[in-house]
Amino acid sequence: MASYEEQVKREVIRWKVQMKKRPGSFNKTTKKLQTKINSYIPEKVHHVITESVKKMIQGTLIGSEYTTKKKETPHFTLEEKEKGIMEKIQFYKRTAAIEGAGTGARGFFLGLADFPLLLAIKMKLLFEMASIYGLDINKYEERLYILQLFQLAFSSEERRIQVMDVVENWESKKQELIDLDWRVFQQEYRDYIDLVKLFQMVPVIGAAVGAYANYNLLDHLGTVAMNGYRLRLI
Repeated sequence: MASYEEQVKREVIRWKVQMKKRPGSFNKTTKKLQTKINSYIPEKVHHVITESVKKMIQGTLIGSEYTTKKKETPHFTLEEKEKGIMEKIQFYKRTAAIEGAGTGARGFFLGLADFPLLLAIKMKLLFEMASIYGLDINKYEERLYILQLFQLAFSSEERRIQVMDVVENWESKKQELIDLDWRVFQQEYRDYIDLVKLFQMVPVIGAAVGAYANYNLLDHLGTVAMNGYRLRLI
């Protein structure tokens, strides 16, 4: 029987192939449409949204840093660490589903509140995962890596391939990263979740859509982050 580490290596190889898939014709068309729509938005509005998302993300990063206790796991095997990781993913999936149902059930205005709340839940999960894997979340480069994983999970196929190159070659690429392109970051994230979150604001169906969408978004983020950290550990 193959060891746990060997199984993980095979999973990571399959995941890398999946993440490097070129966008199909439908996805290319969708991205072009989103880009066209964004081109109609005034530059001042783009600037305001970019700065808002930047401050929101930076705030959740700081908050998550101070509320995440460093896990002492130097003697844990990868299998033991990932058992804890999967428990955390399940916990935050349920938390996100409850939050999505709560804000979605109350219509448009509380549906808007889902955006920062869901961001905070996602960031908290990423910090918890990094800590369990034994990485130093107080280091700037680790917080920067967390944001790369976030982009990897919530970007178009074209952008995802670019970020995947950074993640896969982190030790050499991190020296080139002083900061993020926040404009690209927020546009990719909004384009990824816009349609689903729009339906969350519809009365009657909003609660069900919010719970389902948030649960699956956290599940997707957990899978991407696990494999992203595995790349550095094995």
